This record gives sequence, structure tokens and C-alpha cells, in this order.
Amino acid sequence: MDFQQLIDSITPDIYESLKLAVERGKWPDGKKLTAAQREHSMQAIIAYDLRHIPEDQRVGYIPPKKKTEPCDTNKRSDHSDGPQPLKWQS
Repeated sequence: MDFQQLIDSITPDIYESLKLAVERGKWPDGKKLTAAQREHSMQAIIAYDLRHIPEDQRVGYIPPKKKTEPCDTNKRSDHSDGPQPLKWQS
């Protein structure tokens, strides 16, 4: 069985079980995950997510930041983008 077939055979219950095992670091029977098992489980979770889960609900999703205002909050009153003289403060 190749990797794609393996991902296709994952059910939602298996997916949730894999996620829980990776989060806790142990299988449901209490046995600790090895480093290889953790790595392979994470790869399976990510691959399953890509096929079955909407982007904003995937593991590790970080929503993009929304700009509320431009970086320069001291806009010139004439709204021009030309050079602006420096104002020295003492």
C-alpha cells in the first residue's frame, strides 16, 4: 500500500485518534509514541487535512493578519505620497 492509498483509507475516527495521540504523545492504550510514529502520524494528519478539511480548520492554520490602518498614521492632510520633510525634536 502506498502513501496515497493509506491516506484514502483513513476514516474521520482514525484521523481524530491520530490527532489525539500526537497531542498527548501516547496511543489510546497508553503506550508512548516513538519519534518515528509521531512523525508519520503528523504527516498523515497533514495529508488528510489537505484532502478533507477546509483550509481555515486545518491543523496549524494561522489566519492572515488584517491591516486595520496603514503603517504611517501621521498622513499629510493633502494625502500626497511625495517626500515629507523631517521634523527635528529637541
